[in-house]
Amino acid sequence: RLRAAAVVQAAVVAITVAIVMSRARLALPAWADDTRFLVWVVVAIALVALVLNVISRSAGERRIWVPVAVVMLGSSLLVALAAR
Repeated sequence: RLRAAAVVQAAVVAITVAIVMSRARLALPAWADDTRFLVWVVVAIALVALVLNVISRSAGERRIWVPVAVVMLGSSLLVALAAR
């Protein structure tokens, strides 16, 4: 079950990366206009990920994943605001 969850998580991350990269016009430029709303969904996902990592009971998980979640939130928010 954990492997299946890891595969699903990897797929979600890949999709969110594709959306943000497309919206920033760094990849998949044909999708750029279609990602206007989706980039805000990515921002929401990144915000939830940050909150969940901050409230995690695991100190190791917080130490590793909070900075990653901050970068994900910051970069997706920057792209969402800049590409309006």
